[in-house]
Formats: sequence, C-alpha cells, structure tokens
Amino acid sequence: MDTREAKMSKGRLEAFSDGVIAIIITIMVLELKVPHGADLLSLRPLIPVFLSYVLSFVFLGIYWNNHHHLLQAVRKVDGRVLWANLHLLFWLSLIPFVTGWMGENHFAAWPVALYGVVLFFAGLAYFTLSRVLIAFHGADSPLANALGDDFKGKASVLGYVFAIALAFVSPWLSCGIYILIAVLWLIPDRRIEKVLGERV
Repeated sequence: MDTREAKMSKGRLEAFSDGVIAIIITIMVLELKVPHGADLLSLRPLIPVFLSYVLSFVFLGIYWNNHHHLLQAVRKVDGRVLWANLHLLFWLSLIPFVTGWMGENHFAAWPVALYGVVLFFAGLAYFTLSRVLIAFHGADSPLANALGDDFKGKASVLGYVFAIALAFVSPWLSCGIYILIAVLWLIPDRRIEKVLGERV
C-alpha cells in the first residue's frame, strides 16, 4: 500500500510539473504578436522578441528534459520534494515575464539582468530539488552516485551571477553566457541515463 501511494505521488508530481511547463510555454508564445503588415519588413520589430522567446524555449526544454530524467532516477517523493518542486516551478513561471520584457526592450541592461536573476533562482531551485531528492533517498542512492557533486549545477549558478553583473557592461555578452549555460545542459546528464539503463 505504501509503495503504491509513493509511486502515485511521484506520478502526480511529474504530471503537474509537465502541465505547468506546457502552460508557461503557451503563455510565452502568445507574446509573439502578429504584425499588421503583410511584408517581411513588418516582422523586423519582432526579431528581439522572437530571439528572447527562442532562448527561453530552449531553457524550458532543458528544465523539462532534465527534470524528467531526475525523477526517473528516483522511486518515491515526500512533502519536502513536493515543496522543492513547487519552488522550481515558481521561478520557471516568471520566465514569460522576463522574456517579454527583455525582448520588448531589445535586450537592454536591466531586462537582461533580471532575466539572469530568474535563471539564477531557477538554477538554484533545481539544484535544491536534486539535493532534497538525494537526502530523501540516501547518500548511497543511485541518484546520489549519478549526480556526484553536481559540477554543472554549481557552474551554472555561478555563471548566472557573472552574467547578471556583466549585463550592465555588455548585455549581449551576458546573453552569450546564458547561451553557453544552455549548451552545457542541452544533453541530459549521461550519468543519470546510465542509472536508468542499469534498471532495465
């Protein structure tokens, strides 16, 4: 009975998270307003908005992908995991706002910096979620062994801090750091995939 309840809770957590991320992406795409003109030049004002949308879509895709792998590597969740997951979803839910602000203002310093602040806290929340899961399953659990000291998570958070400060010097260089961090996470952690493969 306890095992079934634990598995059900995990399934509900995954389904809820998937739904929230899907809604976040939907909200973002609705910010891409259709131009009134019928020629290609009428699309030019939308270029910054579209570029910010693409960057945020990639980040949300990365979070969805790695979140899926993270939860596949565990068998159950508890109340602490639920709250840690909600903490992550809170920061992800702010991405449409900062994406829109950054795109509408053509990647100005403050919007780019605030975009980094949201990414920083989202990264910190994801790192926290992974640590809470490890604490719940034990330091010798497959997930703990797979993640190790989580170099990518720590490096990403530090990268966001640097990018936020750099936004007031060169917003485009700051965006370049965001892109580099995204590239770092594009491929799901092979260590987790290895753990999943050993279970088959």
